[in-house]
Amino acid sequence: MPVHVQPGAYKDVVLFLATAGVVVPLFRRWRISPILGFLGAGVLLGPHGLGALVPDAPWLSALTIDNPDEVGQLAEFGVVFLLFMIGLELSWERLRTMRRFVFGLGALQVILSLTATAGAAMWLGEPPGAAVAIGAALALSSTAIVMPILAEQKRQHSLAGRSTFSVLLFQDLAVAPILVTLTLLGRRGIKSFTPDLFLAFAPAVLGIVLLLVVGRVVLRPMLRSVARAKSEELFVAACLLVVIGSGLVSALTGLSMALGAFIAGLLLAETEFRHEVEVTIEPFKGLLLGLFFLSIGIGLNLPLLAARPQEVLGAAAGLTAVNGAVVFALGRVFRMRWRAAAEAALLLAGAGEFAFVILGQAMDQRLVDRTTGQALIVAATLSMATIPLLAALGARIGGRRIVPADVAESANVEKGETPETPRVLIAGYGRVGRLVGEMLRRHDIAWVAVEQDARLVEAGRHAGETLFYGDAARPDFLARCGLGDAPALVVTMDDPDGAEAIVSVARALRPDLTIVARARDARHAQRLYDLGATDAVPETVEASLQLSEALLVEIGVPMGLVIASIHERRDEYRKALNRPDALGGRTRARRANRLA
Repeated sequence: MPVHVQPGAYKDVVLFLATAGVVVPLFRRWRISPILGFLGAGVLLGPHGLGALVPDAPWLSALTIDNPDEVGQLAEFGVVFLLFMIGLELSWERLRTMRRFVFGLGALQVILSLTATAGAAMWLGEPPGAAVAIGAALALSSTAIVMPILAEQKRQHSLAGRSTFSVLLFQDLAVAPILVTLTLLGRRGIKSFTPDLFLAFAPAVLGIVLLLVVGRVVLRPMLRSVARAKSEELFVAACLLVVIGSGLVSALTGLSMALGAFIAGLLLAETEFRHEVEVTIEPFKGLLLGLFFLSIGIGLNLPLLAARPQEVLGAAAGLTAVNGAVVFALGRVFRMRWRAAAEAALLLAGAGEFAFVILGQAMDQRLVDRTTGQALIVAATLSMATIPLLAALGARIGGRRIVPADVAESANVEKGETPETPRVLIAGYGRVGRLVGEMLRRHDIAWVAVEQDARLVEAGRHAGETLFYGDAARPDFLARCGLGDAPALVVTMDDPDGAEAIVSVARALRPDLTIVARARDARHAQRLYDLGATDAVPETVEASLQLSEALLVEIGVPMGLVIASIHERRDEYRKALNRPDALGGRTRARRANRLA
């Protein structure tokens, strides 16, 4: 029996998808964070935008969100996916490398900004519990806006960029404890801190331990089993199950869903599935996070801004000034140049996306009065809207000189705090890939391998090698595996089509990259040269040369003469493959120009 479709039931979904299709390309063209576009679209489509005009113009109801509560419930998964990705991008090595800025500058920034803002709130008459919630919400900056801005400006490797990332990293780590604290404060009805509050953390700690133990036992074997099935659809389903399932388990223990997803990300960060999971989850995170900001815009109470402009604008200016002043002062204490400290202060001065989460939870727990919370949400949104302008001003102050990724920040980086060494990337870890890795190790050259066969990845991991599971023909996956800094790419796959796809993608991403590829025969080698390979090694040619070498040595030809003749013949093969008319191939003037 056919089901009757009611178009109105899907109107909110269609409006969101249309917004994403218009906002993201348009704002990227203007080099403005799409998040601001989603916030603006939410205001426009919400009850305080076009919705307020519906009584006078009923046709506008087709362009407004009918069920903001349902949108808000689904939008909460945006924060869940964001925290999962944050956990997935962390690693113990990364934390160790930047420990001085992360746990020094970052921790002090959160503590001082929280204390200053909470003190101001208490001075204005808020109770201690509400003051702490307000201070925690407004002390955190926007990772979702600041990091894309730094990437677009190519300033993520500058001193200001690295210090900014370190502070944002600690802020992201602080979100989970803040949410736990608010949950406990609201559950117990505590309006001030008492010794009993610390005992209230016991159930939360047990819940976290449960997530860690169960996750460590279940997550990796489950993904390994799914990977062996070699089904992309099953892998996507498994990734979504990990994010949503861990969040639900966390919620059942009394914690937030976001915290459970964060822990699951941390557990997968050191596994071979890390980069493939990142690439798989990224589209869902982007859409759901856009929906989250859309829902924030829908709930933005603009009439409150009109009714209480001095309070709202004062709060926005105050939190921006406090956060910026704290970061600048700490930057100088940590011996940053004043230009770099000023740039970092401007980048981190605005509020962040977690202000909405923390204030929303504080209002739900009745720690913060709803009117006050709504006013602060409007103020936080206004401060976020100024981040692109503040970042542009910071870039002017900081100057345009970029510190290379492989250069430490002189006195500002402690001994041992150097960026990770660029590694040769090996695509395929069968017998040929293992041999290439062994030869690189003999010459003390760092490398990392990627492989689609889960069994080979598991065996390599057990042997102590650095391997990741995933498809090397996907641009996002190659980028996350370090292609941007890799000195070379070696393609060792016994799959002609797969090798050609990898060479083509890698050359498009890195025109200057050295690419050495395994070829099945001379004709396949020529196709690889056409796609941009620096060098292609045909198996049939190399086998013939090795047979000839063994034969000549065995029948008494001097070794030196044999080696010289083998090298000469190999060069002749390469020259033949690189002739414009070789094997009927196309011209290689493009490759010759690139190599020149």
